[in-house]
Amino acid sequence: MSLDDDPRIGSEGAIITIVEFSDYECPFCADAASNIEIILSEYKDKILFVYRDFPLEDIHPHAFQAAEAANCAGDQGAYWEMHDLLFANQSKLDADSLRSYAAGLNLNINQFNECMDSHKYVDEIRKDIQDGQAYQVNGTPTFFINGNRVVGGSLEQLRGVINLLLANE
Repeated sequence: MSLDDDPRIGSEGAIITIVEFSDYECPFCADAASNIEIILSEYKDKILFVYRDFPLEDIHPHAFQAAEAANCAGDQGAYWEMHDLLFANQSKLDADSLRSYAAGLNLNINQFNECMDSHKYVDEIRKDIQDGQAYQVNGTPTFFINGNRVVGGSLEQLRGVINLLLANE
């Protein structure tokens, strides 16, 4: 399982690595994002969480540009803040809203706009999609917990797999 160079939070070298393939317009992914926050707080230094983009462009017309916005915000150290805003505002992911969120995060708006307008992260997002397809991801959210595929990501599912892996350590 490639972690690529995607955004990550938690403890490097943790016992448990969770890689999520996700889509900012997917309502189930928004639920899963809340679950990941809980998991990170419950398991603290035992988890490294990696977020990989998997916008379902056929059904979510704004998901790809939302992924670009998160990555562009990351250039200014605000990836996770933008990530959270995008999931909290899934019905408003048009270009004007994305620029408004960037302004609300006090990002350098010229730098953000230049990043968005140049489509700096298109190749990175396409690579995530290709990697996801190679791992047989066909829906979001799809998690890999220490390489174990978990589709859906309910809190119970995530805890169950994590607890099983920790018990076998």
